[in-house]
Amino acid sequence: MTDRYFVETPISGRQAVLSGPEAHHLIHVMRAKRGTAVVLFDGSGAEFAAEVEQVDRREVALAILRRDEVDRELPLEVTLGVAMPKGDRQRWLIEKAVELGVARVVPLRTARSVAQPVRQALDRLRRAVIEASKQCGRNRMMQVAQPRDWPDFVAETSDVPLRLLAHPTGGEGLADVLPRADRPGGVLAAVGPEGGFTEEEVSLAMTAGWRSIDLGPRTLRVETAAILLAGILAVRFGPLAD
Repeated sequence: MTDRYFVETPISGRQAVLSGPEAHHLIHVMRAKRGTAVVLFDGSGAEFAAEVEQVDRREVALAILRRDEVDRELPLEVTLGVAMPKGDRQRWLIEKAVELGVARVVPLRTARSVAQPVRQALDRLRRAVIEASKQCGRNRMMQVAQPRDWPDFVAETSDVPLRLLAHPTGGEGLADVLPRADRPGGVLAAVGPEGGFTEEEVSLAMTAGWRSIDLGPRTLRVETAAILLAGILAVRFGPLAD
C-alpha cells in the first residue's frame, strides 16, 4: 500500500506542500526523493495520488496526479461522549474510535471524572486522529471536541435521534434499544468515568430522553466500554448490516 500523508490545507490545483511532522516523516524516515509516489488526504473526503517534486529541509512539494472520491465512512454519524481515562489509555481510545468510523469524540466533565484534557493533551489526541486515519484509510477526520460539562452536553444534544447512556445498573439490553429496521439519523453514546455517572447525572439524561443501556455483568474500563459501543454500532448500522 502506498504511504498516506495528511495535508493541513485543502488541496486544490496541481500541487500540494507537506510541512511539519508529515514532512519530517517523509523526508527523514522514508527518505523520499523526486518521483516517490504517495497518497495525500486533506480531510475533505477525497484522496490524491501524488509524487514528490522537490524535497527541502522542512517541506516537500508534491505534484497531484489524480483525485479520487473514496468514502470509508459509516452511513450514519456516531458521536461518543466520554469521561476520559488517564494517560495513554486516552490515545488508545481515540485511535480505535477512528478505526471504527466514529465521527466525533467529546471529552466529558462529570462529577467523578479523573482526567480533564487540557490544550496540550487535546493537541496530542488530534495528532493521534491523523496517525490513525493514515493507517486505516479514512479520508474524513474524526473530531475531538472541546470538553463539555455533562449538563451542557445533555442540553446541546437533544436533537440526536438515538442517545445511549452506558450505565451498569438498571439499563436495558442493547438488542432492545437499537432500531430493528431503518438506521437512525445519528447515534450518541455516553460513557461515564470509572466510578460511573451519579444518580443525578443519570436522572438528568433520562428526563431528557436518553436510553440507559447495560453492557453486561463485568465491570469495563472506560475505554473498553466506549470502543465496545462503537464496535456494536459500526456492525449494526454499517455496511455489514446491508
